[in-house]
Amino acid sequence: MTANKSFTTRIDLPVHVRERMRALLQQQVADTFDLYSQTKQAHWNVKGAQFYSLHELFDDLAGELLGQIDLLAERITALGGLALGTVRAAASASRLPEYPAATVDSLPTVEALAERFAALAASTRAAIEEATRAGDAGTADLLTEISRALDKALWFLEAHAQK
Repeated sequence: MTANKSFTTRIDLPVHVRERMRALLQQQVADTFDLYSQTKQAHWNVKGAQFYSLHELFDDLAGELLGQIDLLAERITALGGLALGTVRAAASASRLPEYPAATVDSLPTVEALAERFAALAASTRAAIEEATRAGDAGTADLLTEISRALDKALWFLEAHAQK
């Protein structure tokens, strides 16, 4: 079975719209899964005076990302597609910069994650616009929900770095 495999659905969006939305959502799955793994990397390795609060925050943020991945993947399958969610699939398709593995100090870790959360939030807003133009209100609404959560996560990260 390949990623192009499609399944019958009674969702009344044109086939070309469903195909485009599945590709758009699959890209979001890859980027979000990559951000999840980078957030766990930070969670495991953060050091410094803010260790405990950041360790907990990063774990909470990673958990929220897992929930978002599930929502995105389920929308792909609802639109008649096959969701690809392996680590290898995400790594090969992600548009996010690689996490700097040597970054462990509190504030540089926060900055690295904030940069990546901001990038995913921006691409999510672009995806909302594309889904809206395509006439897929369901996908646009799902992405809007995720956009709000990413903005909140970014706020939490940025608040730690502000003086």
